[in-house]
Amino acid sequence: MRRRVIFILLLAVLMPGGAFGATLDVVITGLANDKGDVHVALYDNPAAFPDSDGMRSETKIVPSDRRASVTFPDLAPGRYAIAVYHDENGNHDFDQGLFGIPLEDYGFSSGAVAFFGPPSFDAAAFDVTDPATQVEINLGN
Repeated sequence: MRRRVIFILLLAVLMPGGAFGATLDVVITGLANDKGDVHVALYDNPAAFPDSDGMRSETKIVPSDRRASVTFPDLAPGRYAIAVYHDENGNHDFDQGLFGIPLEDYGFSSGAVAFFGPPSFDAAAFDVTDPATQVEINLGN
């Protein structure tokens, strides 16, 4: 009986869509150059977007050929949003000038646009479905 339970659990883990969630592939294009790194923040809470304290996950990627890509594995299917910035000087801060004007390139999923502040979660949101979803964010260079 115990072997049977172990076998069933093992089978559930190994089957596609079994114990694991969806995969989200994010591709960032249109970088001005390959300097520094690209910060990618994933959100699943509308009230937290795009605050740094409310991220579900964050990663930094070294760009190559003016592109960067990252995979977020094992996500529960649902609604998510992404905020990205190109940290060209590598100081790990989103640099802003006078009146909070961004000094580094940035972007949001779903082509959401910032206008006197960041876009809403709904403007940047997209659905992650099982087994895989791909999102491209173009920083416009």
